[in-house]
Amino acid sequence: MAAEQDILKMPAPRRPPKLTARRIGIHTSSAGGVENAAERAYRLGCNTFQIFSSSPRQWKPYELGRPQCEQMNRLREKYDLKPLVIHTNYLINLAGTTEVFLRKSIEAFRGEIERALALCAEYLVLHPGSFRGADREKGLLQTAAAIAAASRGLDLAKGGLTILIENTAGAEYSLGGSFEQVAEVIEHLRNHVPVAACIDTCHVHVAGYDIVSEEGFQETIRTLDSTIGLKKVPVWHCNDAKAARGSKLDRHQHIGKGTIGLEVFRRVLNDPRLAHAAFIAETPIDQPGDDRRNVASLKKLVKLT
Repeated sequence: MAAEQDILKMPAPRRPPKLTARRIGIHTSSAGGVENAAERAYRLGCNTFQIFSSSPRQWKPYELGRPQCEQMNRLREKYDLKPLVIHTNYLINLAGTTEVFLRKSIEAFRGEIERALALCAEYLVLHPGSFRGADREKGLLQTAAAIAAASRGLDLAKGGLTILIENTAGAEYSLGGSFEQVAEVIEHLRNHVPVAACIDTCHVHVAGYDIVSEEGFQETIRTLDSTIGLKKVPVWHCNDAKAARGSKLDRHQHIGKGTIGLEVFRRVLNDPRLAHAAFIAETPIDQPGDDRRNVASLKKLVKLT
């Protein structure tokens, strides 16, 4: 955290960071107020970014005032930061089987939607949840029903907000370990809220899909297109992996330093079928400057157009 806060203490760059033909960003600290994340993202060389709108591991949300939202919007306009992606609280489990916990999750997710609308965010990313105590099919149905319940009475379309269902690493009771499961939740919701998908490269890899070999990568993209649809993936989480393919272990690594490797990110960033998407890293900060280096690594892979 200290490394991220130091970004704001440094002198502002004399010239705008060099951008690319792709929207590239990173999950950015909102320490000191969500509006500070926009300034941090710009100084890191981003033209898109992701934040938490509240603490990711506490039920009680931050207070979000109108001045903060207005300042966030001014900075996004000034620095051409778009889209703004918000990641939901990790405690939320909309597939939960305990009534009290499920009710708490639905209330918390409604708060996430309300804050995303207040911040004029384009996307709100959600892990589909864990179905422990039930079965996978019931879990997928319940997640969709809980999203619909949480969003009731809120006009997401008018606010320009789309909920993104993120694929997961495929742990035993987690939902979303396959493209088909993500597609199923989307299908259940398509008449209720604006909904699409967020695809995480680390999760794809450790869930068992082959994205490292050229042939495997192309087959995985074809599978993604035939299940969810490439146009229904407006955000990619670009994360290398510490664990092996098929391990089901969700451990993110620095770009090009893990079991996925640089070439996969070069393919993703330069594939014309994915040019509409934003590409956001969620890589660790082990040393000061790791966030800037991971953004730079992605930007260097984009071919000049």
